[in-house]
Amino acid sequence: MIPRRHFASDNYAGVHPEVLQALAEANVGHAASYGHDRWTERAQSVFRERFGPATRAYLVFNGTAANVLGIQAVTRPFNAVLCAEGAHIQVDECGAPERFSGCKLLLCPTPDGKLRPGDITSRLTGIGDEHRVQPRVVSITQATELGTVYTQDEVRALAETAHANGLVLHMDGARLANAAVGLGLSLRQITTDVGVDLVSFGGTKNGLMGAEAVLFLGGPDQGDFAYIRKQGMQLASKMRFLAAQFIALLGGDLWHRNAAHSNRMARLLADRLHGVSGITLTQAVEANGVFARVPPEHIPALQERAFFQVWNPAISEVRWMMSWDTTEEDVEQFAAAAREILR
Repeated sequence: MIPRRHFASDNYAGVHPEVLQALAEANVGHAASYGHDRWTERAQSVFRERFGPATRAYLVFNGTAANVLGIQAVTRPFNAVLCAEGAHIQVDECGAPERFSGCKLLLCPTPDGKLRPGDITSRLTGIGDEHRVQPRVVSITQATELGTVYTQDEVRALAETAHANGLVLHMDGARLANAAVGLGLSLRQITTDVGVDLVSFGGTKNGLMGAEAVLFLGGPDQGDFAYIRKQGMQLASKMRFLAAQFIALLGGDLWHRNAAHSNRMARLLADRLHGVSGITLTQAVEANGVFARVPPEHIPALQERAFFQVWNPAISEVRWMMSWDTTEEDVEQFAAAAREILR
């Protein structure tokens, strides 16, 4: 029997029913195209309510585009972007950030996915040297690719270091909602209020269908971004269907409910696997992902119960991702299978 839900990625989950309802309601009659509609206008207001009055949101189709176009907007091809060596823009975007921005990525080793101020200052070499790329952006991921979460103080310290050196702080927020819930804070408190300049805000991993946003939070000038988005093939003709989803997600508490549930499922799985022989957690469970070492000979049997990714084959580290639609039954059944297989 093929399970209905898997733990490979929160992208595996479907679209939340409340979002589908919002899409159905927007799918009535005609509306002006390319964002000149009342849904897009309302979505702008919702983003300002969540992130602050200076916020300007540009809706796009996917997270890679949000990252690439956002970085492209604040750089020139001779610039460099500092990021963790495991950052999504380095590992999982097929070189798109470098190809389309022209910038070089400067990688920082980190055991938990999080950059420190010293990672920034140690790479500020060759400033003014025409033979060297010039650092311009610090890019962090919240929650990180290893499921860890930056605290307010950690983000503020990075922003202060970046700004003191003339750099822009970009946040890949594919799972920003999970990070905010994990910290017990609002979206604004972990972005605008601590000095983040630019956010790639994720909706798809939290119940939307192909809807992401590039958020300028009042720092860098975004006057040219409308052209960058169009040239980057990310200007939706029927923008109302992207905007309606963000209204459903952010206009009420759906973003919080979805993220809180997936975070809780991750903690439940970690609790249920505690003490199972051969399974060792490798990272703190702070959002909706669980990372663990599992004996390699048992991975195929476990994947038959619920498919998941082998994150680091060298150390037999796996990743279990929880979604808005993961159920307690899903977790309990998988944990029971793990106890049986590894007994």
